[in-house]
Amino acid sequence: MRHKDRPTGIDTEGLQKSIDRLTSIYRDIAVKADEVTRSRCPYKDAKSRCTAMFGCRHQYFTKDPSAPPVCTGSDKLDYRSAWEV
Repeated sequence: MRHKDRPTGIDTEGLQKSIDRLTSIYRDIAVKADEVTRSRCPYKDAKSRCTAMFGCRHQYFTKDPSAPPVCTGSDKLDYRSAWEV
């Protein structure tokens, strides 16, 4: 007996392959993000701007008062100890 709200004609094998592929992609993204957090300040964005809402000795303020500060921190530092319990 078919459920009246369940769609018919779904390729469950193909669906599972798609889900597995997406899982693999997201796993790779998560692994890369974990690697980056070991050597990059979590408040530094992709354009090396500081997004922290607090003072940091690595913030460099430009002449533009509306621009966020530039992060001058080293990407060779291990920042994890700052937030690991």
